[in-house]
Amino acid sequence: MRARWSGQADVEALLRALRRRGLNYDPREVRPPAWVFDVHRYPVGVEASGAPEDGGVWWRARELVADYEFTPPEIIRAFYETGSELLGRNLVLQARLPGLRFLMGVRVTDVSDETSPDRTAWGWSYETLEGHLERGRVDYSLVKHHATGEVEFTARSYSQLHPRAPWWMRWGWRLFGRRVQLRFYRRAGQRLRGLVGDGRPRVAVVPTASPRDDRWSVSVLDPIR
Repeated sequence: MRARWSGQADVEALLRALRRRGLNYDPREVRPPAWVFDVHRYPVGVEASGAPEDGGVWWRARELVADYEFTPPEIIRAFYETGSELLGRNLVLQARLPGLRFLMGVRVTDVSDETSPDRTAWGWSYETLEGHLERGRVDYSLVKHHATGEVEFTARSYSQLHPRAPWWMRWGWRLFGRRVQLRFYRRAGQRLRGLVGDGRPRVAVVPTASPRDDRWSVSVLDPIR
């Protein structure tokens, strides 16, 4: 396991390299107390009861969740290939810890789409790839409760710092890693609610590989304060 400073890697080259990388953990390993389990729920907005309204809160939020634009860019920035299918998509995450920047790879391994008389739910999951500083999985889900019209964003995860992380990273994780992790989930919920609720137009995708190459997308870079 080798940490990579964000200044030492080319995003385009790293995205290509992720195609050859597998998961950095075996799901059969996942159990407490060695792994941390989280469930975070955040209200996004309210629309009329029943199925999601065309152009309503749920559909606007779904577009943002699909493009990973809800992430707080002061903590995580995500790079991926424009036009790639969501299922199987590789992403380079730039983790922005106090005084540190790292590039790490994840892959979308599941997309869910469920409708019942009570609710409509859609979401996707990613898992960590070889070279990531953590190991685990995150499930993002957007749910509309038909009876009340409430739209809710949910993030479920299990994770651990990689067992072969260097000593200085273990020290840093004990100081601020878990705190930053929890702040990420809180800010993601706040950001999604703000982007959906304030009626602002979508922010244009920013190319990241080179000024002449628009194949690479980055999550929105204007955090809501």
